[in-house]
Amino acid sequence: MLRKILGWIAIGLIVAVVLVSAAYLWDMNRAYERIQGKSTVIPSPYGDIEYTEGGSGPPVLVIHGSGGGYDQGELVVQAVLGEQFHWIAPSRFGYLRSTFNEGATFDDQADAYAYLLDQLGIEKVAVVAISHGGPSALLLAVLHPERVSSLTLISAGVASSDAPDQAQANRQGEMLVTIYRYDPLYWTITKLFKKQFMELMGANDTVIAGLSPQQREMSEHIIDYMNPASPRAVGAAFDNKATMPNERIALITAPTLIVHATDDTLQLYHNAQFAAAAIPGATLVSFERGGHLLMIVEQSTISTAVQKHILDHMSE
Repeated sequence: MLRKILGWIAIGLIVAVVLVSAAYLWDMNRAYERIQGKSTVIPSPYGDIEYTEGGSGPPVLVIHGSGGGYDQGELVVQAVLGEQFHWIAPSRFGYLRSTFNEGATFDDQADAYAYLLDQLGIEKVAVVAISHGGPSALLLAVLHPERVSSLTLISAGVASSDAPDQAQANRQGEMLVTIYRYDPLYWTITKLFKKQFMELMGANDTVIAGLSPQQREMSEHIIDYMNPASPRAVGAAFDNKATMPNERIALITAPTLIVHATDDTLQLYHNAQFAAAAIPGATLVSFERGGHLLMIVEQSTISTAVQKHILDHMSE
């Protein structure tokens, strides 16, 4: 009898492994197909630059966060901008088909944006950056002020810190970098431990529990869009090591809108406070709840504020 029970257990385990493997392969094939053939890649002095563009109207450069790529930029467009702007969504260094060169800096990434705008024949853009897209967006405004009509930072990284909570945020970032290295690891964790992964991404228990069904679906969509993860791993590692803009942002002259949640555990609120204090005339819009999922939690409010900010300053 025991042998028979053990046999059924073994068969059950084999079936489970086969089903999980099939689900993984199905999802990965779909993910790799999704990112192939849709983007444009151009050569540059900084390596290949991948991007997509769409919409019509005032031009907006949309800069994705860690674990992203042009496809995450497109999700930001859907959530915040819509199609009434001509949006350009590049993949940053080391993400998807954009080159990472050893020794590259956020300054180089900012210069690469300017090169991309040259190739597209665009003189000036509004810039919208999320999360770790913040440093290179800020430096674009520092190094090429004539190219930036306005700057919007959503839950963005700005400055380094030696505070204890920053050390914890850095550990979260390092764990994410490790997870991004391996497609099977990323897929498994985000399927079986979704809540824990959201916590790693900077959302506390209160934020996660308070998500509406629509907000939860959107957050899971963003997580799913980070599949495949391994083509983004080099970029995520670069983000964690590159030098932040820090005090240099005091040179920014572009009208700047800063949107941040005080309970963000990945890009801590001190980033918003620092930017608001350092950038002349910057406007800080704070939320008490939302964590690093703020763009989802307060989508309507943020979308209205961002679009108004862009349109109010298009002629500057």
